[in-house]
Amino acid sequence: MLVSLLINLFYLGLLTLTFPILLYRCIFQGKYREGWSQKFFGLLPRRTSEKPVLWFHAVSVGEVLLLEPVLKELERQGSVCEVVISTTTQTGHAVAREKFPQCQIAYFPLDFSWSVRKALKRVRPDLMVLVELELWPNFIREAHRRKIPLAIINGRLSAKSHRGYRRIRSLVARLLTRFQTIAVQSEEYALRFWDLGATPDSVQHTGSIKFDQVETDRNNPKTQELRRYFGIADDELVLIAGSTQSPEESYALATYEELKPIFPELRLILVPRHPERFDEVAHLVAQRRLPLVCRSTGRPASDSRGQAILLLDTLGELGACWGLADVAFVGGSLTNRGGQNMIEPAAYGAAVVLGPNTWNFQEVVAILSAGDAVRVVSSHKDLTNTVYSLLSVREARVLLGERARKLVLPQQGATRRTVDLLAATLGDGVLIPKKPDRSDLKAA
Repeated sequence: MLVSLLINLFYLGLLTLTFPILLYRCIFQGKYREGWSQKFFGLLPRRTSEKPVLWFHAVSVGEVLLLEPVLKELERQGSVCEVVISTTTQTGHAVAREKFPQCQIAYFPLDFSWSVRKALKRVRPDLMVLVELELWPNFIREAHRRKIPLAIINGRLSAKSHRGYRRIRSLVARLLTRFQTIAVQSEEYALRFWDLGATPDSVQHTGSIKFDQVETDRNNPKTQELRRYFGIADDELVLIAGSTQSPEESYALATYEELKPIFPELRLILVPRHPERFDEVAHLVAQRRLPLVCRSTGRPASDSRGQAILLLDTLGELGACWGLADVAFVGGSLTNRGGQNMIEPAAYGAAVVLGPNTWNFQEVVAILSAGDAVRVVSSHKDLTNTVYSLLSVREARVLLGERARKLVLPQQGATRRTVDLLAATLGDGVLIPKKPDRSDLKAA
């Protein structure tokens, strides 16, 4: 009780200090407006099913999309469990509702003792699964007290996060030892979890589920629908700057403006990482007096000369959009974000270009770099020069993309291994019902 009280007081102090910032973002950016009864009081929907309940927590859009192959694999294996998906962000919540209408969607409770206690009491999960890594002390302590098995899937632990957790290792170790299963993306991540005190038997290297999400066929219906909407001809060259942060859109626009006179068939698609920046990026294009086509307007491009900048200002479509790219610049890599997912454009065979800051995907980058299947740029000028060289020589561009695609495909299989681990965590026949023993049937 004393530990929970101290944690609550710490959170309340932090909430008081950050309240002006939260209020500003709520009023002017539209954030943090929803789900307060669930977040603050833990009033999640009550469990009504007698089936096993599997609760996945996915912080935002990326983690939500990661669940798609997992749920498909559960269905393929015949699972009859009820699935609850919680998110932290509004955008994650919106995508979860759209992608998984068959599941119960909720907001994750804030880590106050009263909210997590109420949430767990109402949902009563048979297994609690955190996507990638979320260590909330009160929630983990309460789940452990209620004897609810805990698991982490697609776990990752960057060198930076590892150093930070190392400073509070005694606390982190107490939390990690309460997890029955920690399925990690790489051996290096496994070593970091062990170093922080995770039980050795609980940590399993399954690989990254993100490799199982990829589409390789550029003619898939979603990609072709985007091609028609944006009015992209088959003989045009497409540069996509995806999952970008400020000022990466400015870098991409500068590259486009410099190269468009040299390559008249060049098109640029901008895909900002955060929805609250969609209007900001549209304004950025308008400032340069460039025509703009936005996906969200529902009005397809009518610009036959191919002069318009294309803005993908919707959620959940970037994966399909990468299939249009001849050259793909993956954002968050020329800023301090640590990079975004480059697996999807690589699987399509696009020529992938990254900045130097990719610690969130260091294993993937290491695979691509070792196979000479990626180009790393250090500045906005370097980005322009690299894109120019790739557009100039078609054979080099295609070869770079083909190397990337061939390196990505053998990495698949993590989803099946992950689901098998979750089934083993709950015990034989709980998550995945046992199939009848046909030998017994024949004997009968």
